[in-house]
Amino acid sequence: MYDLTGFQRDLLYVIAGEDEPHGLAIKEELEQYYEKEIHHGRLYPNLDTLVDKGLVEKGRRDRRTNFYTLTRRGRRELEARRDWETQYVEL
Repeated sequence: MYDLTGFQRDLLYVIAGEDEPHGLAIKEELEQYYEKEIHHGRLYPNLDTLVDKGLVEKGRRDRRTNFYTLTRRGRRELEARRDWETQYVEL
C-alpha cells in the first residue's frame, strides 16, 4: 500500500464496498466523494495499475463492460492499512 497514490487507495476502498462494480459505477462514486469529474484517462490507467499489482481482478460482464473485485491480497492490504491507521487515529 505504501507505493500507491491516494487515488489508487480510494479506488480500492470503493471496489471493496461494492459488489463487482463496473468502471462507471466506480467513477460515479469517486465523483461524489471528490465533488468533481474524474476523467477516464485518470480512472482506467489507475485501475489497470491495481490489476498489475495483484490487488484487483478485472472480469468481463459483456463485450463493453468490465467489473472489478479485490483479490485476497488486495483485501489483506486494506486490512493492514486500516490496522496501521488505527494506531494513530481513533474515532
